[in-house]
Order: sequence, then structure tokens, then C-alpha cells
Amino acid sequence: MKYVLALTVLASPLYAQDYATRSTDVAPTATALAETILDRDLEYFDGGVSRYNTDGTYTWTYDPANGGGTWYGHHDIADNIVCITFVTGMQRCDMFVFANDRLTALTADGQRFPIRDIR
Repeated sequence: MKYVLALTVLASPLYAQDYATRSTDVAPTATALAETILDRDLEYFDGGVSRYNTDGTYTWTYDPANGGGTWYGHHDIADNIVCITFVTGMQRCDMFVFANDRLTALTADGQRFPIRDIR
């Protein structure tokens, strides 16, 4: 059943997004991406922090310096794409690449979010 669910997610339109990659972007394998992001805090330049846990849970803490808030959800990793289903039901998929040796999240609408620090 677990594999059927994974195949269903991978076949969904969320994984079929068109990301604005650059010729210099290097896509990590699913294994390399998992080793880089799982159970670690990824801090973005705006101060937001995302965390992908090995148990599949996900948190996004935004604007922590000003008391922001946290979004909760679950994630799935396939190749260099990570899809998140938030507890609100909203879904999103981001592609991760290494851009000039810095891990960078690419959104389906063409935005790029370099990771400032991985702790």
C-alpha cells in the first residue's frame, strides 16, 4: 500500500511542474538530497527555517525573529523534488538544485530560494 501511495503522489500534477532551472544548476540524487536535508534545519536568507524529518513530517517557521509562526505538514522526496502536503490540505512541490555549490529551492512559479545555512 505504501508503494501505491508513493506512485500516486509521483504521478500527480504537482510532480509534473516546470521549474526554471539554469544551465549551471546541478540536481542532486534523491539519496544525496535526503542526506543533505533530512533532520536538519534549512535556514533561508529571509530568516525562515524549514525542516524535513525522516518520519515524513515537515515544518516551515517564518519570520522567527518577529514571532512569526509555523506551518506543519508531511513531505515526500523523489529525485530532487520534494512535495509537501500541509495540514491545511494545501500542497506544493519544490525542486532542489545546487547553484554555485549552494543548495537552492526552486518553486513551480519560477522563484529561487537559496539556503543560507544547513544546521
